[in-house]
Amino acid sequence: MIYSLFDLSGRVALVSGAASGMGRAMALGFAEAGADLMLADINTEGMENTAAQIENLGRCVLPITCDVSQPDLIRTMFNQLDQEYGRIDILGNVAGEGVLARPEEVTMEQVQKVLQSLVIGRFCCCQEAGRRMLAAGKGSIINIGSLASITALGRGHIAYSMAMGAVAQMTRELSTEWSGRGVRVNAILPAQVINKGLKARMEADPNLETTYLNGIPAGRLGVSDDIKGLAVFLASDASTWITGALVPMDGGNLAMNAGGSRAW
Repeated sequence: MIYSLFDLSGRVALVSGAASGMGRAMALGFAEAGADLMLADINTEGMENTAAQIENLGRCVLPITCDVSQPDLIRTMFNQLDQEYGRIDILGNVAGEGVLARPEEVTMEQVQKVLQSLVIGRFCCCQEAGRRMLAAGKGSIINIGSLASITALGRGHIAYSMAMGAVAQMTRELSTEWSGRGVRVNAILPAQVINKGLKARMEADPNLETTYLNGIPAGRLGVSDDIKGLAVFLASDASTWITGALVPMDGGNLAMNAGGSRAW
């Protein structure tokens, strides 16, 4: 039995980036808590695999192949949501990628591509969901940011960090504008969560995992399922007075001084 405060039965959630990683975990978490889903991703095969898992949980699910960096495609997707469900209660803004390049070498085209994906696309999803939630007088938007939203990562993350800083401020501004009308907006800020891209980078640089772990007092990297409970909490009635928050999911990284150590 689901504790009533966390019960999402009867609600509809849209999750982008649902083919893998934290997007898949978030979508499955919402379904496990009782929500019906619309999924968005450019990886159709992976998304359909997520949809099959959601169907096995007895929930309704509609997977839509969509590049959420493109506002026209986002608007078309929300029109399909209207036709299928006629409502949206939860938005999980997960999809989007960065690029690694030194600040003195990154091209303007690379910067524009990252900003288009992580800022313009995210905002368009917020705007489309927000319009519908405001009309209904309630809703929860969850943006995925990063520790790069509020701290500097270095190592060529300039374009990504600029975009994630914008996601943090987008979250605060939308919360300020909309919370008085029933729509809460929060952001989750993960540290290093293991995914395909991160694995490849750690394999290419044998020292990288140790570098990460030296800054994480919990002693391990994140995994996708770490987001499930936090996402359900922010989507549910358990967090009705939490809005505009930037919530770290980082194994204690932000709490530790740069010269600190998890062992002595």
